[in-house]
Amino acid sequence: MTVDLPRDLVTAIDHVGIAVADMEAAKAFYRETFGMETVHEEVNEEQGVLEAMVRVGPAGDASGAMIQLLAPLDESSTIARFLDRFGPGIQQLAYRVTDVEAFCDSIHRVAAGHFLDAPVARLPRLLLSPLFTSRPWKAALFNTVSI
Repeated sequence: MTVDLPRDLVTAIDHVGIAVADMEAAKAFYRETFGMETVHEEVNEEQGVLEAMVRVGPAGDASGAMIQLLAPLDESSTIARFLDRFGPGIQQLAYRVTDVEAFCDSIHRVAAGHFLDAPVARLPRLLLSPLFTSRPWKAALFNTVSI
């Protein structure tokens, strides 16, 4: 499958989401092992998830990729189900794009049926579009982030 995307549409990896069972242990691991700083935390009640963004790279550099730690708030959360099925590990990969709608349109032309039809979350500074695929990857979500 070949996707003919404009060269400047995908600019970087924005973040890698990692499902973890214990948020505090995961934050401590990245801090103590790699010196990575947690720069943001929030509770996503709708999905039953505790989220922490961990900076990769020097303090103050907001341009680099992040690690997004994802821990379940309870057994009914999407992350709890992911952990039960696959164990801890990469749950999603988010690409930074200049135009999320153009990216989705291009992908849908060649891979219809593998991806969601529309962006599902609009936040003040970004548009997040989960693009779920069941083949060839069994578990990962692919996201686009337009900032």
